[in-house]
Amino acid sequence: MCPFGLFSKKEKPEEDSGPLEEASPGLLGKLRNGLAKTRRKVSGGLRSVLSLHRSIDEELLEELEEQLYLADVGPRAVMRYCEELRQAHRDGHIQNTDQVMDFLKDLMRDDLSDWDTELHLPEEGPAVIMVAGVNGSGKTTSIAKLASRFVRSGQRVLLAASDTFRAAAIEQLEIWAQRVGADIVKNESADPAAVAFDAAESTLARDYNVLIIDTAGRLHTRRNLMRELQKIHRVVGRKIPGAPHETLIVLDATTGQNAISQAIQFNESIALSGIVLAKLDGTAKGGVIFGMKDQIELPVKFIGIGEGVDDLLPFEPEPFVEALFD
Repeated sequence: MCPFGLFSKKEKPEEDSGPLEEASPGLLGKLRNGLAKTRRKVSGGLRSVLSLHRSIDEELLEELEEQLYLADVGPRAVMRYCEELRQAHRDGHIQNTDQVMDFLKDLMRDDLSDWDTELHLPEEGPAVIMVAGVNGSGKTTSIAKLASRFVRSGQRVLLAASDTFRAAAIEQLEIWAQRVGADIVKNESADPAAVAFDAAESTLARDYNVLIIDTAGRLHTRRNLMRELQKIHRVVGRKIPGAPHETLIVLDATTGQNAISQAIQFNESIALSGIVLAKLDGTAKGGVIFGMKDQIELPVKFIGIGEGVDDLLPFEPEPFVEALFD
């Protein structure tokens, strides 16, 4: 379990400056603003459908099903939600359309409630987090935001620039490191695993608390990339026992269901431990999160809801669902 007290479920209230809606106080306000586009597609769309019907019938259920598909909720989840709604109506638990929204809200919250969303890091010694993801997913900025959270909690953070195939990636990570107060190990001409190894050595020699390893973001269909990730995983583990302690994949929420296929293929190669779902503020496809459990056994551990350095939040099902329906 993470010893730093960094990802407590009791977040301190933060002010929000989201451009889409008037801010409300605290974490829920930040989530509401960041999830505005998805909320309009999910709860706004569902309310629009329900307003046109006076009773629960097959026509209504078909329209609700279509609306959930438009929000990019996965097909298995959509079918399951609609079937449970249909059965609840048959059993008399739901008798009118006014009860439908609360029923769906409870289903969605329960769907996510058993996810283990905590970071599991060692009680002693440095914590190592390896981060994967395709180019353009928001991987580098997510790493910077994660590093910032550790730095703000008083930890010494080192970043390993193991995406040596793109000079721009190294430059971007270096800029972010300076901005958030982290250090960086880089070598554009070195093998990615060699950079990770050097970073692991530096972590031990200079008593860093956290090492975060950036990795190449080429297409997940490339076999050589997967072999490279496996090599980084092995090399770091030999230097720091148990490392990497978390292996996260950054997914771009704007790509919808395609993001899940990326996670599945990466997970087959490097045994991921969790998902960072980035760019939720820029998409109406945030409903993809509800279909993930039907397709991959990986919890969402962080969500990105803005461009600011503080806009990476630990994922919590209760406030997330509240922000979509409130």
